[in-house]
Amino acid sequence: MPTAVSFQPLLFGGDINVYSVARAFHQEYGVRSVAYGKYPSFPCHGSAILDYRVCPDNETDEAFLRNTRAAAQEFSDKTVLLLGCGDSYVQLAARYRDQLPGNVIAPYIDEDLLNTLINKEKFYQLCDRHGIDHPATVIYDRSMGRDFTLPWGPPYIAKPADSVAYWACGDHSLAKVYICQTWEELLESLDHVYAAGYQDHMILQEFIPGDDSFMRVLTCYSDRNGRVNFMCLGHVLLEEHSPHGIGNHAVILTDCDEALEQKIRALLEDLHYVGFSNFDIKYDSRDGTYRAFEINCRQGRSNFYLTGAGHNLARLVVEDRVEHRDSPLLITQNRALWRMVPKYVAFRFTPRQYHPEMRALIRAGADTHSLVYAGDASLKRHLRVLKNHIGNIKRFHQYNKIP
Repeated sequence: MPTAVSFQPLLFGGDINVYSVARAFHQEYGVRSVAYGKYPSFPCHGSAILDYRVCPDNETDEAFLRNTRAAAQEFSDKTVLLLGCGDSYVQLAARYRDQLPGNVIAPYIDEDLLNTLINKEKFYQLCDRHGIDHPATVIYDRSMGRDFTLPWGPPYIAKPADSVAYWACGDHSLAKVYICQTWEELLESLDHVYAAGYQDHMILQEFIPGDDSFMRVLTCYSDRNGRVNFMCLGHVLLEEHSPHGIGNHAVILTDCDEALEQKIRALLEDLHYVGFSNFDIKYDSRDGTYRAFEINCRQGRSNFYLTGAGHNLARLVVEDRVEHRDSPLLITQNRALWRMVPKYVAFRFTPRQYHPEMRALIRAGADTHSLVYAGDASLKRHLRVLKNHIGNIKRFHQYNKIP
């Protein structure tokens, strides 16, 4: 492992996304990332692999620029790699990517394209043009009130078209996604969303049948020239179902479907996309299609499934933006298991048909947990991770069904 590097990772956020990226940099290069987050919270605060700096107004334009310029000056002899680990930070990075100090690289698309992609209504239009399937969708405008119909029955899915504006409302009672079992529940959910101050469209969708194991996640990296050079498909076996964690991945097996991945590649390269992209997808057993839900213009919070499978996330950025290498497309083929939960939860709440392979991968050492890292294993840290394990056991028993 190198004793010195010519770059400094600068991360924005304070959740498991940040920690996973920092761990990738630490594993590959032995470097300690600087991260700015709003709260002194686990898993970043107190970590040995992070220089974590608390900044309560971190999501404002002023704080973002102030912190970036401070890091650029502090590491003036290095290339500063700026990575946003949440949608609001990615938007700031895209907005100011061409106005940052000369030694800062922010590997993001421009803000106009970003705003197109993160708006689910516009994203589905792009999917239609590129032959990428998505769930049956109706765009709901607040002016429609309760005087509308849908061409499918319950359960109904409702989610915001603009996630950044949605969470900016600051109402903690809002759900990430509403899964409504009745028409009345759907109407009440829409009323609640708009009462919280959200003004944009809502996306109403048909529910694609199937449990968590029908979900897929696809992470891609597009180089500085807009060419996709890495794709890793994850077969999700388990998600969270708590109100604020719904849809967060908990167990993933790496997978491969080149037909699907080539469709996504064509979309990204047609857009001249750069940097990380992350797609939420569900397999529709009714017709054998994969239906895209959304794109995140960043690495996902479960990004360590890449690094754990042997494809270090940090290396992708460094080889592209620091070393200026041109790498051929790599579509991940190998199988590996990633978890954000203890083994007990992974086996208790996933379908039994996957257990033999899960056990085989664990025996072969092809199993990783984002928080379990020998390079960050003080007694205090170990106890905090143990507390996280216990919390997950309680939460999954409360919110998840045993298959």
